[in-house]
Amino acid sequence: MSAIDFEVSVPQLRCFIAVVDAGSVAEAGRRLGMSAASVSKAITRLEEGAGVRLLHRSTHALSLTEAGEALLEPAREAVRAAEAFEEAAGHARGSGDAGVVRLTAAVGFVRHVLVPMLGELARLHPEIQLDVRATNEVLDLADNGIDLAIRSGSLVGLPGHIHQTWFTCPWVICAAPSYLARRPAPRTIAELDEHDLIRFRNPQSGQIQPWPHRTVVDTTGGSYEPRARFAFDDGDAVWGTMLAGGGIACVPLYLAAASLRNGAAVELLADFRGAAASVVMLRRERRLTPGRLATLMAFLSARAPDFSDLL
Repeated sequence: MSAIDFEVSVPQLRCFIAVVDAGSVAEAGRRLGMSAASVSKAITRLEEGAGVRLLHRSTHALSLTEAGEALLEPAREAVRAAEAFEEAAGHARGSGDAGVVRLTAAVGFVRHVLVPMLGELARLHPEIQLDVRATNEVLDLADNGIDLAIRSGSLVGLPGHIHQTWFTCPWVICAAPSYLARRPAPRTIAELDEHDLIRFRNPQSGQIQPWPHRTVVDTTGGSYEPRARFAFDDGDAVWGTMLAGGGIACVPLYLAAASLRNGAAVELLADFRGAAASVVMLRRERRLTPGRLATLMAFLSARAPDFSDLL
């Protein structure tokens, strides 16, 4: 087959990359917002066009062929080049403010912070389309075609990215009134060991996340490693179990704010809060920043959540 006979589309390459990164056609479809059948068909057409088999398929597993392994990085480079061309073309035709912004953030953050802002975004900026990937997994921005990530915690090991702090908030220890009606509230961090504790398991590392709170001994700020009665890899499940009276949970203040204000939750051990954590907007470092991305970031910056009444 000559080079001139071979036609490949960027969507086909995106499907190939997504399947490799996700480990399954079904999960790749979920991340791309496509059906598994459509993803599979796109990869089949890519293989037919290239004249090589990219993936070994069996009933229970997928794996790269030798050709697939060799072509994976060129596929990534081609997708990056296509995205760069799309951005440059947008600037060239003077319409960089219109189009799609792909954003990723944790599930709980999307539901409790981002979603309440979207009505105003739609009203003020109808030219912007927002494609949100709500996931507790930390996605690679380049590999997944993400324009903006909302993250907290360490950003060490992320060269080639630019980040700006959006807001800061502490983690808070909370319980429902129904739980406190049957169990006395703890007065110190050590007394938490006598309670039913609900904890978050990092879905990537598999480790249960420590609670960033000070102790009497460690007055500079540290962490507490409590025994878990319940453990979840979803922040909303942690919070929902706490609201149902299942025990005591520790979550970022943005997740707890509404319930603390309406009395559905009570903060415990406020004097032992750890240092406030930064929530940042992270984007890839590029010479050209799409106008629509700059517009969205300005919109979000102007509406940083205000927790002054709870601090």
